[in-house]
Amino acid sequence: MGHKAGFVSIIGKPNAGKSTLMNNLVGEKMSIITPKAQTTRHRILGIVNSDDYQVVFSDTPGIIKPHYALHESMMHQVEGSIVDADLILLMTDINEKYDEGEVLEKLQGSLAPLVVLVNKIDQSDEETVKQKVAYWQEKLNPKAVFAISALHMHDTKGFLDYIVESMPEHPAYYEKDALTDRNDRFFASEMIRAQIFKQYKKEIPYSTEVIVTAFKEGETLHRISAEIIVERDSQKNILIGKNGDMLKIVGKYARLDMEEFFQRKVFLEMFVKVIPDWRSKKNYLKQFGYE
Repeated sequence: MGHKAGFVSIIGKPNAGKSTLMNNLVGEKMSIITPKAQTTRHRILGIVNSDDYQVVFSDTPGIIKPHYALHESMMHQVEGSIVDADLILLMTDINEKYDEGEVLEKLQGSLAPLVVLVNKIDQSDEETVKQKVAYWQEKLNPKAVFAISALHMHDTKGFLDYIVESMPEHPAYYEKDALTDRNDRFFASEMIRAQIFKQYKKEIPYSTEVIVTAFKEGETLHRISAEIIVERDSQKNILIGKNGDMLKIVGKYARLDMEEFFQRKVFLEMFVKVIPDWRSKKNYLKQFGYE
């Protein structure tokens, strides 16, 4: 039996539970879960390794109708990840009223084998679960339908075994110990972003981007610098707050999250920078890694 390796794309609507599933399967706090939909803008890769296999999970951004150049770029990523998948996991919420039309449209061009996950069964009853499973069986004729609770997933092993079975024989795509610096920077920026979502109302979170500009690793201390990009001076003022109070709060909690995550002290400095309408400017989107 040779080494297996492949790509698994998790698709589904915002808040279907994709990040929760990823975290359980990968066993690392891979993507930051925030209560607001639409916070996962990148294809976050979680990699599950063993001596015999490597499964690379990509968590596509929640599927939405594009509003900005930014969203269009996110949607291209969704389509890209559907094209290169060895297996697609379609994640649905048991409470959804079958309105996954936009998600299903994305699947039409796909030749990859499909598995449907009916999530949040802990919030439901056996009869409803049976109905849902039958509905998806008939509607999409997938390879399999699993009824799960990503949050209380006890049998991740059986599920992971099934996924590994579906992977082609292939050498590993990434180093086996790849939790790389790019990931560390990414997680640092996600932790700041998570705090911005938590501490501010309305449009602020959606108008900001967080760029980690320096990441100096030390045995006992990481020194991390970040820029928070906004579109207008008024947003900058709100972010910083009176006497810098708001930014201090974001910095404090983001730093505590990082210290827990990296298991060492963190010195964090943050700057707020205005770039008018960065969301509509292709060159900025490119620079921020969206293209």
